[in-house]
Amino acid sequence: MSVVTRYIEVHTKGGTDVIDLTRGIKTELKTTRLNQGTVTVFVSGSTAGLTTVEYEPGLIKDLKHFFEKIAPENERYAHEETWHDGNGHSHIRASFLGPSITLPFINGELTLGTWQQCILIDFDNRARERRVILQFVGE
Repeated sequence: MSVVTRYIEVHTKGGTDVIDLTRGIKTELKTTRLNQGTVTVFVSGSTAGLTTVEYEPGLIKDLKHFFEKIAPENERYAHEETWHDGNGHSHIRASFLGPSITLPFINGELTLGTWQQCILIDFDNRARERRVILQFVGE
């Protein structure tokens, strides 16, 4: 069993910006020369999260609308009384989504469905440079 760590750096706009990471993950998987195993995808920071979706404009719009309903940007958050950074909603949204996802791969290919992509959503209220950690475990 081998463990290989790689990174993807992405620039986000904040404000529930959605970034498709799938191509980058596939590219990094090829460089590992691993045939089967799993990759854990993890985003550092507490105002972004990861999931899989069908990456298309209608669903992206729906996701943004959903997160605005469960943690509205203009709501009052106790977090902001501590840090005065205006991003309490960002932390709540990210905690619902979670910072990591594990994807299996077989024969050197991710096992994502035909219309399934791995995405990062940056909920922060400003642009960010995000480091996504990929940790491949396999043979």
